[in-house]
Amino acid sequence: MYETNKLRGRIVECFGSQRAFCKAANKSISFVSQYMNGGKFLNQKDIDLWIRLLKIPDDEINAYFFTHKVHDSET
Repeated sequence: MYETNKLRGRIVECFGSQRAFCKAANKSISFVSQYMNGGKFLNQKDIDLWIRLLKIPDDEINAYFFTHKVHDSET
């Protein structure tokens, strides 16, 4: 499971709300919510679109999409 807090923050920063981002990304609120909670995965096309919409620099992509969530018991 991936950490999504940074991505959530960027969505609000760029679009004001998850709902507005969903509309721009042509994704349902349900899909994005499920992704954020670890129930869905993004394909490469979606990742590319989200990177573009959120203006994420290349050197920060891993931090937004590929940082594994650390469980309390692992710290």
